[in-house]
Amino acid sequence: MGSPNKVTLRAYNVGFGDCFLLTFDYPDSKRRVLIDFGSTAAPKNANPDYMLAIAKDIREQCGAAGLDALVATHRHRDHISGFATGADGSGEIIKALNPRVVIQPWTEDPNAQPDAKTATAASYTGGKPDAKAFVASLHDMHAVAEAIAREAVSPGIGLGTRSAEQLRFLGDDNIANRSAIENLLEMGQKGVAKYVNCGTELGIDDVLPGVKVHVLGPPTLEQTDTIRKERSKDPNEFWQFRSFWQFQAAAGSSTVSGGAPVFPGAPVYEKDDQPASARWFVAHLQKVRGDQLMELVRELDDAMNNTSVILVFEVGGMCLLFPGDAQIENWAYALAQPQFQSLLKGVNVYKVGHHGSLNATPKTLWGLFEHKHETEAADRLKTVVSTKPGKHGSVQANTEVPRRTLVAELEKESDYFSTQTLLKANIYKEFTWPAPIPR
Repeated sequence: MGSPNKVTLRAYNVGFGDCFLLTFDYPDSKRRVLIDFGSTAAPKNANPDYMLAIAKDIREQCGAAGLDALVATHRHRDHISGFATGADGSGEIIKALNPRVVIQPWTEDPNAQPDAKTATAASYTGGKPDAKAFVASLHDMHAVAEAIAREAVSPGIGLGTRSAEQLRFLGDDNIANRSAIENLLEMGQKGVAKYVNCGTELGIDDVLPGVKVHVLGPPTLEQTDTIRKERSKDPNEFWQFRSFWQFQAAAGSSTVSGGAPVFPGAPVYEKDDQPASARWFVAHLQKVRGDQLMELVRELDDAMNNTSVILVFEVGGMCLLFPGDAQIENWAYALAQPQFQSLLKGVNVYKVGHHGSLNATPKTLWGLFEHKHETEAADRLKTVVSTKPGKHGSVQANTEVPRRTLVAELEKESDYFSTQTLLKANIYKEFTWPAPIPR
């Protein structure tokens, strides 16, 4: 079959989420890789069935040959919701494409799933962090997220309308999407499932001849335990940072999850019936509660992002980088390895991490890219982001997604494209490069 002579990237407009279809053209055939398929906020003015329309387009592109590989970078809803079955039918369409290989992070390995009720994040075995305990804590986080998403719609949450909506959005994104997860598991069992970590040799040369796929993340806990938590601040890496509030997975036992009342025999007052002397205290207590839940759900979000798969596709001297939502804790291990530093220098196409957030494009990574230029050039770096503004962070706190300072740098030194610029009638934007690319 030889090597590909052309590479095509189709970036779908899923709103706030990710969905990319890579096509490798060979002299006598095509091979296709789907990277994520999820959304938590529809594109502006989108049709109600926009996810189904995208699934149908993917099926049309693949034709009778089906999918050669499917990558689910991590289990956030905005990356895997389209794989769910029984809703709009999008999951069934992808399943029928019979992916030959399904690639997911090591944390999704069903053989590593522990009893989340007995394993804790603090467990250690033989002086090393217990991987099963870490996976258990991820499961506990889903219970916390579900409880927070429910409480976010409470009129007594103590947050403004925008903050309460963001709390609900983040909570929903971190709830385990069981249907999608089970569908991914079934597709992996039908084909070949690969649960990967930094340095994994995929061994899929027969699936993608002439294409070398490098796995840069996530690291295992034996490689580094930095993925357990987010750094509080790192001015050398972040485009802007926020304070860090450490949480424990045990927070999943919060009473908002449906447990018994803390004081079952105490009288309950409706808002209008509260004693005047207590109203000020109650209002401020609710505000504190809302702020704490916002910090907690942000940390849940970061922890999930640090399990994201990072892949580099190398073909014909061309490198395409897909880091999912990986943040600095995930990136740190690969960025310290000389062989990956050398590889990243040659990146030609960069799928911008985490929808353009402030801490998913470390400055060390950006500094490695040798194909970024302020002027047009044949080999100028191409950057593509799938995003929707107004769903994450705030402009006032300099945490908005996409982050303005990062976007300004991307626009200055690369050929930058954002899915948010697509009109309603265009569900995707396609880019094509010859392989090898011109120098």
